[in-house]
Amino acid sequence: MTSTEIHDKVQELVNNFNTDSFIYDLLRAYGISKTSITRLQKGDFNLAKNEDEILYKKKLFFKEVDSDNLMALVDDYSKDENLKHNPRFIIITNYKEIAAKDTRTNKNLHISIKDLPKNHTFFLPWAGQEVYTASNENEADRKASYRMAKLYDILIEENPEILENGVRELNLFFSRLLFCFFAEDTDIFPVEGMFTNTLMQHTQKDGSDVHLYLDQLFKALNTKDNSKQASYISQFPYVNGGLFQDVIRIPKFNKEARNILEESGELDWSHINPDIFGSMIQAVVNPDQRGNLGMHYTSVPNIMKVIKPLFLDDLYEELEKAKGNSKKLRKLLDRISKLKIFDPACGSGNFLIIAYKELRKLEIEIWQALLDTENQQSFIYSNIQLTQFYGIEIDDFAHEIAKLSLWLAEHQMNKYFENQLELGKSNPILPLKASGNITHANATRIDWEEVCPKHKDDEIYLLGNPPYLGSSNQDKEQKEDMKLVFSEFKSYKKLDYISCWFLKGVNFIKGTNHKLAFVTTNSITQGEQVAILWPTVFDKKVEIAFAHTSFKWQNNAKSNAGVSVVIIGLKNQDISTEKIIYTENTRQVAKNINPYLVEGRNIFIKGLRSSISNLPEMVIGSKISDNGNLLLTTEEKDNLLSKSPDASKFIKKYIGAREFMNGIDRYCILVDDSDFEEANKIPELNSRFEKVKEFRLKSKKLATQKKAETPHRFDEDKYEKSDSILIPQTTSELREYVPIDFFDDSYVISNGARIVYNHEPFIFGILSSKMHNVWLNAVSGKLETRIQYSNTLCYNTFPFPDISKVKKANIEENVYAVLEEREKHPEKTMAELYDPDKMPKGLRQAHKDLDEAVERCYRLQPFQNDTERLEYLFKEYEKMIAKDTLFQPARRGGKQKKTRKKKVK
Repeated sequence: MTSTEIHDKVQELVNNFNTDSFIYDLLRAYGISKTSITRLQKGDFNLAKNEDEILYKKKLFFKEVDSDNLMALVDDYSKDENLKHNPRFIIITNYKEIAAKDTRTNKNLHISIKDLPKNHTFFLPWAGQEVYTASNENEADRKASYRMAKLYDILIEENPEILENGVRELNLFFSRLLFCFFAEDTDIFPVEGMFTNTLMQHTQKDGSDVHLYLDQLFKALNTKDNSKQASYISQFPYVNGGLFQDVIRIPKFNKEARNILEESGELDWSHINPDIFGSMIQAVVNPDQRGNLGMHYTSVPNIMKVIKPLFLDDLYEELEKAKGNSKKLRKLLDRISKLKIFDPACGSGNFLIIAYKELRKLEIEIWQALLDTENQQSFIYSNIQLTQFYGIEIDDFAHEIAKLSLWLAEHQMNKYFENQLELGKSNPILPLKASGNITHANATRIDWEEVCPKHKDDEIYLLGNPPYLGSSNQDKEQKEDMKLVFSEFKSYKKLDYISCWFLKGVNFIKGTNHKLAFVTTNSITQGEQVAILWPTVFDKKVEIAFAHTSFKWQNNAKSNAGVSVVIIGLKNQDISTEKIIYTENTRQVAKNINPYLVEGRNIFIKGLRSSISNLPEMVIGSKISDNGNLLLTTEEKDNLLSKSPDASKFIKKYIGAREFMNGIDRYCILVDDSDFEEANKIPELNSRFEKVKEFRLKSKKLATQKKAETPHRFDEDKYEKSDSILIPQTTSELREYVPIDFFDDSYVISNGARIVYNHEPFIFGILSSKMHNVWLNAVSGKLETRIQYSNTLCYNTFPFPDISKVKKANIEENVYAVLEEREKHPEKTMAELYDPDKMPKGLRQAHKDLDEAVERCYRLQPFQNDTERLEYLFKEYEKMIAKDTLFQPARRGGKQKKTRKKKVK
């Protein structure tokens, strides 16, 4: 069950509140089976000793009281000896308020009964969904990022020649600034604030000599002996590591730029995550260069969504089991000192940095548990080395920054190690020494085992955020990368670029105990890409171990990447672990996660040439390719008709998804070949036809040039003189129902929509149903998170049974009820009517009644939730495909044709 479905059931419980059945209704809302609740009511499952109590093993302890001091009673009963049966929740109520305690997390809840729906997530563990909270990003990170970005803009304006030789020098300059700010707040430099203070003391307020000072300082930081320099320079240490090795031009500053340096120095950089370097690069790098690489820098909470289920949760679970046992704790210390973490698209090292820091924190907790068990006399040193971390990065500068960022992370964690452990000791960071194994290379072309060698007893975790890039956005070199990686595939060109990392990653981990988890756009789990990529993955005996379903990307960079992503973790089938699906703030255990990232058998939906359910043909609307000359606004239509009333017979209403959803009036010029001579005599039409002809002749496509001979025709004319059903090509995934409607032959429907001609009204009911919407959300391609409706992939594959005339009539009766409810709100557009937060109650109820009529066509027993609906539909699809071998995947382009005769219904 989804969180939304549970919310609705809890709301229904509150609306129809019954003290006698309250606790049973509450359990039922979270998916506890009817049989279990019946046995609990009879007493079979009730382990309580007292008659006025309920003790349901591993689920709850419940008691009703006549008291207002509920929370105190919860605390009392949470210590009771009867709780040996491990109830997850202690619940006390006086039926005005409810108080509860989660015995696993120790979180409390005390609210009025009417507020239960708003707090329904508290009891989600009953539904197998654990609530988790991601950590917040550091505010200092964002402030630093914005200031550096502003400084970059100023320096570009003050130094117009700075980018003549490329962006490398300016990027290197900013990385040095960032290092100096970090170093002065983290004891890398001997005096706190010495970089900012010295800079402010020895430069003019107008900024005119800042570049001279920085040039002198940077040279000193790369010199072992600075004794002959002025004292304010000689106090700085020798850094090494190559960061200050190259001589670069320092940009000139003005007063505002110098002020930004001073403000930046006031930040506490000791609390800034070293992964800020990645965000800094995105903020200051040439936008075209970085955009072409398809890179999106990641914030800490997003990275944690990858590394926690990939390996960190397992390690912490092992720590809990090992507490009190010195041998097991030392074995765990040894294990984490040998782990290999590998990011084959590491950028500036964000994932590697956070993984390193989290392993160091875990190491400290293990040592603390060990010190509680045994005495330790000598100093304790960390056994986690930067050389355990591997990466591949195609950009040379980001590759260098990744190594620098790991150095800074090591220093930061050394300080933390010493502060947390009384005997903790670290070696000095300067001069900088060996960093991670970061290779400058194209990850799609290099052998990953050359970068991160695999040995017999290794435990390797691949992770990261590879470049996405849909097929239409790949440049020539990236298309060649795809060709090389997918050399054994018959069809791969529709895949996203990130598929290279998944295929190479699967080949890396197959037959081993290694695992991987990548952030990716949700496109490889939707539409045509599923059937291209995932059969090969599963054929290699690899399966999905965990998945974060689609969520909006958030990061701390200057330009937040506006994409929707999923996270997919993979492992070998013979590794026995729980499979977990994360959705929003819930965690659900699954028997199997299929490539659509839902629980169920592995299945691959391919586009079909005709409906698997014998539904009438659906086609794409008309494509005009006219440069706007065959389309008219209301004003243009009125103006044309005022000059040429005879043109009215050639003008029709024109509608696509945008016009339909937002109530926009548009018109088009539609002329049959037999009427062209007449229409061409009308000056206003003739002028437009000539412009269409001119536009098409300029096209690079021969087919379009050919169509210049018939400028009155649409590029692809799908108009039929018939009633039709319009389905928007794109619709928000947030809508509970896809808005569709009937239209008569006075409308020409554009290719921004799909059309069913010659239909029966019950088809409207099927397409409007929750069953169909669940199918769409699972199998359709998407634009960001919005549903992209496909006639071959969504409509033709949708499993719907043969039904009787009586059932058709029942569906149609409910269709007309939906239309009547719409008519009660003529002032609202379709977008407003189907806004999930503003949908009129009457319309929502009419759709609910329609849902029930459609669902009774599948089975009499009601579906409890969308998961159950989807599982049922997948099974029906498999049965239909297996039964009829005449179904063939649809070819790209061309008119869709039936491949078999319709059955008589």
